[in-house]
Amino acid sequence: MNAEQSRLKDTSWKKWGPYVTDRQWGTVREDYSANGDAWNYITHDMARSKAYRWGEEGIAGICDRQQILCFALALWNKKDPIIKERYFGLNNPEGNHGEDVKELYYYLDSTPTHSYMKTLYKYPQNEFPYASLVAENKRRTRNDPEFELMDTGIFDKDEYFDVFTEYAKNAQDDILIRITIHNRGDQDAALNVMPTLWFRNTWSWGYDSYKPSITANGNGVTGIFHKDLGQLWLHAEGNPQVLFCDNETNMTRLYNYDSGLKYHKDGINDHIVHSADTINPKNTGTKAAVNYDISVGAKQSITLRLRLSPDANYGFEDFDHIFDIRLTEANQFYNDIYSNKDEADRCMIQRQAFAGMLWNKQFYYSDIRQWRHGDPSQPKPPAQRKTARNSKWKHLNTKDIISMPDKWEYPWFAAWDLAFHCLPLATVDMAFAKNQLILLTRDWYMHPNGQLPAYEWDFGDVNPPVHAMAVWNIYKTDKIANGGKGDTYFLERVFHKLMLNFTWWVNRKDATGNNIFEGGFLGMDNIGVFDRNTQLPSGQHLEQADGTSWMAMYSLNLLRIATELAETDKAYEDIASKFFEHFIYIVGAMSNLGENNQGLWDEEDGFFYDQLRFPDDGSVKMKVRSIVGLIPLFATEVLDESDIADSPIFTERMKWFAEKRPDLASLVSRWNERSSTGRHLISLLRGYRMKSILKYMLDEKEFLSDYGIRSLSKYHQEHPYKIAVNGIEFGIGYVPGESDSGLFGGNSNWRGPIWMPINYLIIDSLHRFHRYYGDDFKVECPTGSGIFMNLGEVAGELYNRVSRLFLRDEKGNRAIFGNNQKMQTDPHFKDYILFYEYFDGDTGRGAGASHQTGWTGLIANCLHK
Repeated sequence: MNAEQSRLKDTSWKKWGPYVTDRQWGTVREDYSANGDAWNYITHDMARSKAYRWGEEGIAGICDRQQILCFALALWNKKDPIIKERYFGLNNPEGNHGEDVKELYYYLDSTPTHSYMKTLYKYPQNEFPYASLVAENKRRTRNDPEFELMDTGIFDKDEYFDVFTEYAKNAQDDILIRITIHNRGDQDAALNVMPTLWFRNTWSWGYDSYKPSITANGNGVTGIFHKDLGQLWLHAEGNPQVLFCDNETNMTRLYNYDSGLKYHKDGINDHIVHSADTINPKNTGTKAAVNYDISVGAKQSITLRLRLSPDANYGFEDFDHIFDIRLTEANQFYNDIYSNKDEADRCMIQRQAFAGMLWNKQFYYSDIRQWRHGDPSQPKPPAQRKTARNSKWKHLNTKDIISMPDKWEYPWFAAWDLAFHCLPLATVDMAFAKNQLILLTRDWYMHPNGQLPAYEWDFGDVNPPVHAMAVWNIYKTDKIANGGKGDTYFLERVFHKLMLNFTWWVNRKDATGNNIFEGGFLGMDNIGVFDRNTQLPSGQHLEQADGTSWMAMYSLNLLRIATELAETDKAYEDIASKFFEHFIYIVGAMSNLGENNQGLWDEEDGFFYDQLRFPDDGSVKMKVRSIVGLIPLFATEVLDESDIADSPIFTERMKWFAEKRPDLASLVSRWNERSSTGRHLISLLRGYRMKSILKYMLDEKEFLSDYGIRSLSKYHQEHPYKIAVNGIEFGIGYVPGESDSGLFGGNSNWRGPIWMPINYLIIDSLHRFHRYYGDDFKVECPTGSGIFMNLGEVAGELYNRVSRLFLRDEKGNRAIFGNNQKMQTDPHFKDYILFYEYFDGDTGRGAGASHQTGWTGLIANCLHK
């Protein structure tokens, strides 16, 4: 066991971490408007002056796990109209493809205990182009690409600073901070570097008037005291000036109201930029910045050293030595994980993917009841809030460290994102992955009716039910790592809550009780012909191939967990039998054995489609070839002979279906026949249907790209699908990158791009099929190539294609960077990886959120395998 693995057994090492979000402005938690316009209630321009209610943001920020005290980086290049305290980006209405961060920063390294961390921010030396970024993106349409920071030309002459921030822990509360500023330009350049400390404002809301303090102590030492944290000290090498203000709202600037306070949250900004009298001359407050006013020589660098510790006498004698030890330990930790140690590029990408996963942890604080009713010392919220967003989630009360999809673009948890996050996180921190999966099933998250909260813009919306899949995969991984001993307490604990959630799905999302499900949005944005959450005017409803397939998969996930638990508790045999029965009836409904013979399988095309059901029970299939029709592949489980033979109740139920309902049994894979590999397959797809779907999926003219599986078939580029409903024509066509439709709103992007989680599940399903069918079962890959592969080889081919998104090609280029030559070739760009939300279906260019190491972090597992 290496040093970092040993530290993982002591939770106190995680007391401090990168739990500060990248963006708190524009979030639902901070929105107290009457109309629910979170983006405009607090804007980026207001953020420097507004004390937040629920959380804090910063650049390269860290805090304790209760976010009492925060530390982050602030910079000023002597030219910007404001100091750089937070990342800039467009809000949803401003962007031509929705919200989007307009900065360049990278999460480069982190151990799971955050004993060592490293991040990079690229700060222009010339005035930051705030106005032109807004104006140009506003001018562009959905048919145009986004206008990015690099497109402004501000990096063309290398007139920028590379600002590396590193953290190394000597002990639980002893944190060493190293900031290295590289001037990449040909001229000397001046810069204010302002490491900043502040307390989250907990005293302004009428619950607790206790106000902590930060006070100058002289000789570069600043005293910090909070009753819950105790006494801490910030040591700043070189005895720089320290500036003080308070984390209080500037009511005069924002609301033209004099609160009587003088040294507001924006006091340091106004003093640095405008020489205003806005810092406290008594050198005390709740916010303080160490001001290093420096000049960095051309092509030179300067390193600044600070230390946050509980000892006023700590210095810097052992500083570099501690950093060296922690970096060596981090290297050892990841060297023990790499499966391809001789492939440096692969290992580097994987390590940055894990770093992004770990840096994207966030302190997430939300109390819906308080948010709806307001705080005692604040103005009463408008009456509309009583019935506004999330009004049916009064029980939701969170104050936890949660893995975020992207701390700037998605600084809130999402149920299915989180399930995917846990798969790579389990590789580096199994306990954290388990705790995250447990978290959403706790009473203060999960609705009393059994629904899991979706995401903060609408907790009542529906995400695909992938939680059980993640739980089972993590349990298996842990069991293998522990020599065959599984954590059945974890498995059983989550399983009981997931059964409640499964029941919610059955009772709420099967409108006619026919085992065909209508999940609505299901995370698919523009994948459909119209917004799938919309209530259609004439009583039609959409029967969803993906919603129904997700439920078939959910049934098998729970069946598999029940058979595992039945090994030590026979009561679970009944439950395994129950989920087998659910699965069988769902298969029958999807496969044209429902009422009026109207299932979701199209025999002529050999593909699954969504179906529009009319009030008179007529229906029409929506013949869009999208990932909706590939998701049935996921409803697949492989059981060993012992899983069936040792469970008489389960065996009898399977036998009953074979004898009494052969019509249903004939649709399911040959679950009662043991394969040559000694296993049983329970799948929504028999061999011929699977081959039919794979024929489409592996066709380069349809789904198969050089970089993975597209979300919409390229067939629809030349053959857009159209349908008239109530006299209105709807349509959909293939678009490889950003969506050309505002149908769902915001950054809707589902018109063809490659998306990592779906590719991951496809690959995982192919491996399961291969475990059953073995090497002799082959399909053509690519379709029409004359090359035949077994399903394990097909999975490997998809792994390779997805990996091409990030790995250098024969010309040394990475697909994710597209045609951006600076990112492709510049030594200060080309090896810093961005983990995009989705990827162009033709070129592999990254698009959407740029730090989505939430689910795009799955690439770490792909490269590992």
